[in-house]
Amino acid sequence: MTPSPAPLPLDGLAGQPQLARRLGLFDATMIVMGGIVGSGIFVTPYVVARHVHTPALIVGAWLAGGLIALAGAFVYAELAARRPHVGGQYAYLRDAFHPSVAFVYGWALLLVIQTGGMAAVAVTFARYFREVTHVPLGEPVVAALGIALLVAVNCMGVRSGSTVQNGLMVLKIIAILGLVTAGLIFVTPDAAVVAAPPVAQSGSLLLAFGAAMTPVMFSYGGWQTASFVAGEMRNPRRDLARGLLIGVAGVIALYVGVTLACIHALGADGLAATTTPASSVMRLAFGERGATLIAAGIAISTLGFLSQGMLTAPRVYFAMAADGLFFRSVARVSEKTRAPVVAVVLQGVLSLLIALSGTYEQILSYVVAVDWVFFALTGAALFVFRRRAGDGDDGARVPFHPLTTGLFVAAAALIVIATVVEAPVNSAVGLGIMLAGLPVYLLWRRRAA
Repeated sequence: MTPSPAPLPLDGLAGQPQLARRLGLFDATMIVMGGIVGSGIFVTPYVVARHVHTPALIVGAWLAGGLIALAGAFVYAELAARRPHVGGQYAYLRDAFHPSVAFVYGWALLLVIQTGGMAAVAVTFARYFREVTHVPLGEPVVAALGIALLVAVNCMGVRSGSTVQNGLMVLKIIAILGLVTAGLIFVTPDAAVVAAPPVAQSGSLLLAFGAAMTPVMFSYGGWQTASFVAGEMRNPRRDLARGLLIGVAGVIALYVGVTLACIHALGADGLAATTTPASSVMRLAFGERGATLIAAGIAISTLGFLSQGMLTAPRVYFAMAADGLFFRSVARVSEKTRAPVVAVVLQGVLSLLIALSGTYEQILSYVVAVDWVFFALTGAALFVFRRRAGDGDDGARVPFHPLTTGLFVAAAALIVIATVVEAPVNSAVGLGIMLAGLPVYLLWRRRAA
């Protein structure tokens, strides 16, 4: 007789309203894709082309990055089946290693990874929104209004926030498919004009390919944030696992399609010569009207990315507070909307302050090394859970484990090393901010005791 699955855990303050389980497979898939696709894919292809100058290597870099992301998605799918807790990655690190590791992750997410990224995306959204609409407002004002709107939407409940996120993600997909169609069908290779020679390649081909992988992996990052809302999925063991795999596979298809369209329209050298490949392709296809259309697409994409971050990240701070490692009020759930309103407002306020301060670019430069440290640790967590006696198998399994999981952990570690070598000062600052969370953790533990 097959034993019935264990009941899903309730995360939050005892005796208080709990988060509502209202999300399904489609929501999970859109959240996964929305966490990955921002403005990067509209720009990053030229950075890759400057490191590796042949079409095969340019496309190969995006395929290699996609395979690493897919391996990570398999790892997170099994972790989601084993630990369907609110906070996702935070819960995996807490249960596999120690609450201090999870706290440091939440600390880095709040101060570096999420807030800096959301502030940068908010300003990017404002820039393209103003370009399309010509609204007589400054970039800081538009960025602030965008953040405030999404805070209000997500305070109305997870269903409200997810509905907005789903709609924006569908519009993103339409915009990307429009770019791919324009580059592959409406532009002939002869139409492309190379404005400048490609950047000379230095060092070995292997080093050049490794350098190209850094922006690629940055563009593929973000699928893990879907795990943060596991506590609000009707069946996280099934839907989050499937959503991770479907979502990452869908993004790989979109990214490779954009790369092929850019190479077909501009050529490898032309792609390396432009800093705005998406606009260049659309301008060749449809003139200035095409450039305006893709600017609107980028504005929608950045707003969707911002919406996804506002929906997912506050659940980590909520879980920290529920564990007694953060202000208790952050773990409170609105009795009316069943949303962690304080956590959502906290995320919005910090992102807004960073956006208005103009320090988001500096904070964003600290992100990559810190983010991939936790990717490596989370991959290693699966080894811990598999090794523990009696830790059940809830269905999702990483194929070819431990080889697949080991390769993902090794790839994450190599990305950290490559980032430290390439940007030692920024990496050191980011890692320093991360480690500063340890004494703060000890203070919170003492306070809780």
